[in-house]
Amino acid sequence: MATILKHAVPKSEVTASLDQVRETVTGVIADIRARGDEAVRVYSEKFDKWSPDSFRLTDEEVEKIIASVPQQVIDDIRFVQDQVRTFARHQLDSLREFEVETLPGVKLGQKHIPVQAAGAYIPGGRYPLTASAHMTIVTAKVAGVPRVVACTPPIHGEIPAATVAAMHLAGADEIWLLGGVQAVAAMSVGTDTMRPVNLIAGPGNAYVAEAKRQLFGEVGIDLFAGPTEILVLADDQADPFVCAVDLLSQAEHGPDSPAVLITTSREVAEKTIAEVERLLPGMPTRDFAEPAWRDHGQVHVVDTLDELYALADDFAFEHVEVLTAEPRLALERMTQYGALFLGEGTCVSFGDKVIGTNHVLPTRGAARYTGGLWVGKYLKTVTYQEVTDTDSQALLGRLCGRAARVELFEGHARSGDVRAARAAGDELPWNTP
Repeated sequence: MATILKHAVPKSEVTASLDQVRETVTGVIADIRARGDEAVRVYSEKFDKWSPDSFRLTDEEVEKIIASVPQQVIDDIRFVQDQVRTFARHQLDSLREFEVETLPGVKLGQKHIPVQAAGAYIPGGRYPLTASAHMTIVTAKVAGVPRVVACTPPIHGEIPAATVAAMHLAGADEIWLLGGVQAVAAMSVGTDTMRPVNLIAGPGNAYVAEAKRQLFGEVGIDLFAGPTEILVLADDQADPFVCAVDLLSQAEHGPDSPAVLITTSREVAEKTIAEVERLLPGMPTRDFAEPAWRDHGQVHVVDTLDELYALADDFAFEHVEVLTAEPRLALERMTQYGALFLGEGTCVSFGDKVIGTNHVLPTRGAARYTGGLWVGKYLKTVTYQEVTDTDSQALLGRLCGRAARVELFEGHARSGDVRAARAAGDELPWNTP
């Protein structure tokens, strides 16, 4: 039985705030459908104070911006993108196309076809999130997507040079300084200056996530995303200081980012809470981390590791950091998470920034039914079939006729009848002049 030492705010308060987000997003999308580029410009000016002659950067502008970025930053971007690219290539190699003969002359096959245009949303606003460019654009290019449109907002009216460099080095075909709902809507429905894409990927704030939700179906999306989540699992050997630092590392993403500790040790729990309270006042990102911890932080104490893993699966969180004596047990015991970070030497921030696995992961319980962004998300797995043997054509034609008539689908049945007639001379009693 779990003892809760720290509660989050009631879910009803979170739901109420989302209702306002939905209403705003619905209006923006409708306006962009109606007025296109004109509406995009209005919302960019309203939300980002940004209204250049063209939101799309030219090649010359990109080169000039990249030249302003320190070489060490460029080198680090290249290194991290190599890690992401390597992991994505291994993912691609794990996918197999095949063709199998299931009956004489009956060939069934599977192919993987890249979507032809993908939109990559790279958040900005407050932080220049270069890592999201690696995750969305590099992965799309490894999948073979021929056209990748990348959007990121300005930061306080300035061009985020490092993000532009990351977008370019990742392989973006178009780079747009455009953010928020207006970027997602423009990529989805298209405007006079931007051709629409087939799929949109990338994290974002509540408005971006809601825009993706509303546009899903008209355009594909990577997954439904919410605020960044971290779940730290700790036993009595865990260091409360490390627990606290890592909880706050994700809380700084935003004031609505849940940070949760589950531990088998009340002492670890209490000391972690104390360490969080000690560290928070000195954090440069306290304005986000403090309300996130205050309103969405939780601490649970359980009696056994079995209870710990069971409760962790109930949370189905995006990031799960395992600070126990045998962290790899989580691979056997857990089934619902976006990504596992095993042992004290592996922090969630590695996954966010540098290690090479994708940081676009399921939130709000979506880990119950999906994993995160990966190379396969940019691929359409399609099938094909061919029947060349006449005996198989007759067999399948007769079977199709019987099966379809059980379901009262006479048109389907007749298609089968024709194949049996052509292959084996069966009669077509329904085909009378």
